[in-house]
Amino acid sequence: MSESPIVRFEGVTKSYRTGKVETPVLRGVDLAIAPGELCAIVGTSGSGKSTLLNLIGGLDRAYSGTVSVAGQDLGALSDAELSHLRNEKVGFVFQQFNLLEHLSCLENVAMPAIFARRTLPDSHERAQRALDRVGIGERSRDLPQNLSGGQKQRVAIARALFNRPPLLLCDEPTGNLDSKTGQQIIELFAELNRQDGITLIIVTHESRVSSAAHRVIRLEDGRIVDGRGAVGVEGAPPDEAAAEVSPTTAAEGST
Repeated sequence: MSESPIVRFEGVTKSYRTGKVETPVLRGVDLAIAPGELCAIVGTSGSGKSTLLNLIGGLDRAYSGTVSVAGQDLGALSDAELSHLRNEKVGFVFQQFNLLEHLSCLENVAMPAIFARRTLPDSHERAQRALDRVGIGERSRDLPQNLSGGQKQRVAIARALFNRPPLLLCDEPTGNLDSKTGQQIIELFAELNRQDGITLIIVTHESRVSSAAHRVIRLEDGRIVDGRGAVGVEGAPPDEAAAEVSPTTAAEGST
């Protein structure tokens, strides 16, 4: 029996309100992402890419419809339950590395243990293994200010891997990197997906990132216009899997 989608959207709508003006950002989105996929989310500025990622990560709860991650309906979770799911099941990688400059790389990577308000006797050993995994273990005692941009992003990825989550959400992770360093990060993501089975969902505007993905999900005006269905669900070819998990409706294909 095949695994259920690790991410599922059903009829998800999201708007932002400024005064009396309501601006729709997502319009009835249906989406399924299978465990082990490497997906790129693309679209023009304002198409809803980052909003979609924020909903998957439980960072925004003001929406209608159903968002499920790792089999749990996010809308049905308490704040504490949602925080626990984020900490255990989801890793985040952003364009800005968000490292604490006064902490060593090792200490930055071990931060999720502090956020979880628990003591892990092996937290530094686990952080060191994460740094080793992304190829920067020898810099564990260095401060972020002594690292290049690519090295900082590797530390940020190691931090996202600290709790060994099955899902990584990445928002423009190569946006602040030069082309050579960016390509190295893309190759690292592909390796983590291939060797460790981690599901990656990457918001990007760069074709070099989307070309490395199994599936490109394209958003226009808050609607998915391409790449809606999960790849390989129940062993079916991509087209059959897409039809089974998330049926295409004619209304969604236009904006």
